[in-house]
Amino acid sequence: MELQLVSEGRRAGHAARRLAAFADRCRQGGLAVTPQRLAIIRALLASAEHPRADAIYARVRKQHPHISLATVHRTLETLCDIGEARKVTMLHDSARYDGNLMPHHHVVCVKCRRIRDIEIPEIDQLLEGRSGLGEFELLGSSLEIQALCDRCGSKRGARKTRLRAAEVSNRK
Repeated sequence: MELQLVSEGRRAGHAARRLAAFADRCRQGGLAVTPQRLAIIRALLASAEHPRADAIYARVRKQHPHISLATVHRTLETLCDIGEARKVTMLHDSARYDGNLMPHHHVVCVKCRRIRDIEIPEIDQLLEGRSGLGEFELLGSSLEIQALCDRCGSKRGARKTRLRAAEVSNRK
C-alpha cells in the first residue's frame, strides 16, 4: 500500500473546477451568490492548510473590509450544510474547513496541528459498495493519521542535538 500526499497541482485543479461551477450549484440550490460567499469559497479552495474561520476571515477581509467574522462563520456553516465544504475537526480543537470534497484522508501533525490531504485508495476500496457497518449506516469515511511534520521534526532534532551537546559540555 502506498500513501501519497495530494499534490498541489491536483488540489489546485480540483479547486478550479469546483469554483467554476460554484455559482451554478448555489443558484440551483436557491442560495444567492454574493461577492462575500464567492470570496469565502475562493479563500477556502485556495488553501491546502484546512483553515479555521479566522484565517479565512483575515484573507477575505482584504477584499471586503466590512465583512464580519460572524458572517464568515455563518457562510462556512452554510457551505457545509449544502455540501460545498466540510469540517475537519479534531477533538479539543476549533473547527477547520476543507474545500476538497474528493474522497481523501488527513495526516495531522501532533505538535503544530498542520493538516495535509492524503489519498489511500485501499481504504476507500474496503468500504466501496457497503451501505452499513453493523448497526451503523455508512455515510462516508475520513481517516486521520497522527504524525510529526517535517518542520516540527527538524526542530525536535535540533533540540535533541543541543541537549546532547549541553550534556557533553557539562561532563567536562
